[in-house]
Amino acid sequence: MAKLLAALGVLLVLHVASSVKLVCHMTNWAQYRPAGGKFTPTNIDPFLCTHIIYSLATINSFNQITPVEWNDEQQFVLLNHHKNVNPALKTLLSVGGTVNGISPFIAMVARAETRAAFIRSAISYLRHHDFDGLNLAWEFPAHNGSPAGDRENFSLLVEEMAKAFEDEAKENRLTQLLLSANVAGLIPTIDKAYEVGKISDKLDFLNVMTYDYHGHWEAATGHNSPLYRSNVDTPAHMHRNINSTISYWISRGAAPQKLLLGIPTYGRTFRLSTSANGLGAPANGPADAGPYTRTAGFWSYYEICEFTPTADEHWINEQEVPYATYGSAWVGYDNLRSHAAKVEFLNENNLGGAHVWTLDMDDFVGTFCAGGQYPLTNTLRLRMGFPPKPTTTPAPTTTRDPIADFCHGRPDGLYPNEADNTTYFQCFQGNTYLHRCQPGLIYWDSCKCCNWP
Repeated sequence: MAKLLAALGVLLVLHVASSVKLVCHMTNWAQYRPAGGKFTPTNIDPFLCTHIIYSLATINSFNQITPVEWNDEQQFVLLNHHKNVNPALKTLLSVGGTVNGISPFIAMVARAETRAAFIRSAISYLRHHDFDGLNLAWEFPAHNGSPAGDRENFSLLVEEMAKAFEDEAKENRLTQLLLSANVAGLIPTIDKAYEVGKISDKLDFLNVMTYDYHGHWEAATGHNSPLYRSNVDTPAHMHRNINSTISYWISRGAAPQKLLLGIPTYGRTFRLSTSANGLGAPANGPADAGPYTRTAGFWSYYEICEFTPTADEHWINEQEVPYATYGSAWVGYDNLRSHAAKVEFLNENNLGGAHVWTLDMDDFVGTFCAGGQYPLTNTLRLRMGFPPKPTTTPAPTTTRDPIADFCHGRPDGLYPNEADNTTYFQCFQGNTYLHRCQPGLIYWDSCKCCNWP
């Protein structure tokens, strides 16, 4: 009976995880990092995340989506090729950034006809490049040169785009495109930028940016992504933490199931200005830039892994996050322990899942940190209750082998291998893929997953 209950418990976890999202961002500028820091879509594990968001495209003066990098459209092909291996994977294109220091959203949202032009362009571009949706990355409406009225204009854009996506899918008998947005974590920004109830109702999910609460622009050390407030927080900073942000989004009318908790794979650095080196210690600017990210003020997780062996590591109990110091360098970051605490938080608050910023700042190669490739994101995935990933091998291709013809005439999907229950077939566009469960597990067609016998 105990074994049966344990098995049922596992199946329950798998069922819960199936409705939870693990959305992972990748950036098109990571391809320019040197040596082991260079990242392209070929580095992506197709089974790691439920959704991949490609950052970043922009909007031209004709209100059309347009790529930023010279090889973006080649990269789109590489990214979306992963759906041939894992058809359950969803990909979205993120649009935002600035043109000459100004957000291209400002001009586009100003009038109904320019919004309509952008929406038509988005649908055409996404379908042509095989994306499953669009992510709006505007930082932020009614900020940085954006007039106050853009708070309402952003709501109109979201409402009109959601309606257009729905109509296009019905008209063409296609799966409806997804619509998401990166949204602010600081309460004053939320109040000024969003009509929360309106956008939450129309977006499929909201990527809450629960990071960058503190950084080298401040005169004292503070953590990048704390779960809760600390006893050194000033009154002005008492809500600069995940708990305050998420509670506020919900209090303003956002459905918890639409909110994705932002999980950073980087830390924020400071240059200490005295011998004090704790939380709230005096600081003056950032530590030196990392050798791979090469941007002062933050280090990727894999750069932090090169720093911590010689540094003094500390844990902030009340905020459930770590920091490390060496000499005058100070970094507040996330590790496996803090990610576990954040998963517990998102489960307790019935959130829709997590979004990772970014895959290219995790140890995607597996050479800098312990735990193999993507140690942070893989641990996050397991903590969130997703089933073990399959081991993928191509099915035999000889026409005399019946396995090669298994998917001929069958709908896309997963099927049991009657000859070997430790493997199963995936059919996609008539092609057969043979997947192998992790050792000790077998394939269960009832949940379309690998599980214990």
